[in-house]
Amino acid sequence: MADETTSSTVSELYTEIVAEAQFVIQEKSIMKNLVKNYAIAGGGKSVEVPIYAAVSAAAVAEATDLANTAINPSSVTITASEVGVMTTLTDLARNSAPRNVAADIGRLFGEAIAKKMDQDLIALFDGFSTAAGTDSAVLSPATVFNAASTLRAAGLPVNETYLVVHPKVAYDLKSGLTNTFAGLDTELSNEALRNGFIGQIAGIKIFETGNMANTGTAGDYKGGMFHKDALALAMMQDIKIETQRDASLRADEIVATAVYGVGELHDSYGIEVIADSSIQ
Repeated sequence: MADETTSSTVSELYTEIVAEAQFVIQEKSIMKNLVKNYAIAGGGKSVEVPIYAAVSAAAVAEATDLANTAINPSSVTITASEVGVMTTLTDLARNSAPRNVAADIGRLFGEAIAKKMDQDLIALFDGFSTAAGTDSAVLSPATVFNAASTLRAAGLPVNETYLVVHPKVAYDLKSGLTNTFAGLDTELSNEALRNGFIGQIAGIKIFETGNMANTGTAGDYKGGMFHKDALALAMMQDIKIETQRDASLRADEIVATAVYGVGELHDSYGIEVIADSSIQ
């Protein structure tokens, strides 16, 4: 039997749990909406994504045959695996709880799976061959512009490119933009002071998430700037909730699972952004 948490038969709460979990996973997963999404269907647990190399056009003289251009795509295979979380809810706790138990369970399960999904996608930043910044300096606007120029030089549209960093790294970026939070006579500085977020730099949308592991030294975090086609999330099964009654325990086991895989599609479409936060 599983470790106990506590609540009653949840058949009437099942719909609320699922609805809350699905809402939370959509709201809490930053990365899911920033990368290419695929569905795994039709049997099997993987999807093969074709990768097409760029082709070039050339000037052609009148009445001259065009040379044939071979289209020979490579491919990336993304294989799904299962993640999950379970709790046991007793009848006594459910009947005595002052809160909406169904909503609480759904929120907790949705947050747990959303966090795991983000962590798996963020771990792919370390695989980008190109890097900007160092693990001995804070993140500066110059580093952001440097990384953005590399992706722009590759012809990637800036409106589909994102920067994801840890909040402690973003702190230093905001500090630099606001003259150490004293304020500057600029729109971006005022926005950072007023709302606590940056929004955009160099046309790049900036997102902050705590679902990023420290790289070993205090304050060191590896973020990423990437076009949406750089990384992929392949869903085989979105979050699913199941319950099983344990009559002798007077409780219900509630299990949440999701089945998905992540992978890098275009290495040149992403840059690892390294920084050492000044705050721990």
